Amino acid sequence: MFTRMSDIDRMFGAMDLLRNRMERLFSDPGRSWLQGSAFRLGSDSPRINIMESGDNFEIQAEVPGISKDELEINVQGNYLQISGKRFVDKPEGYKVHREEIGESTFSRSFTLPNDVDADNVEAALKDGVLYLKLPKSEAEKPKQITIN
Repeated sequence: MFTRMSDIDRMFGAMDLLRNRMERLFSDPGRSWLQGSAFRLGSDSPRINIMESGDNFEIQAEVPGISKDELEINVQGNYLQISGKRFVDKPEGYKVHREEIGESTFSRSFTLPNDVDADNVEAALKDGVLYLKLPKSEAEKPKQITIN
């Protein structure tokens, strides 16, 4: 019936660990808590908005610190892939006390609801946001049929 004190200490230690993790979970809402690469959007991956307006898809992707030369956009049918690299210039002769901005790569891919006319895609990079205008292919657009 008597329990050793070390067992009680271990139980309270586990409860403290759980409480600390729960506090971190609710104190940092921007952090991804799902585990596994299939569910995690890494901090290096850009956040993306995909919208549809009439005959076009419009995409906005946050890519701060990435130049247009380091971005790659591929479209095939209704498949879109955006990838890039971020390089950080480190000055010589400095002692680093904290380094949160590092070199990184990312790749995001999406399946759009319709095929895209890849020859007429427009892309622009402004203030760290990539803007894409992807026109739907002619085969995907509705056609008006006249009756003779």
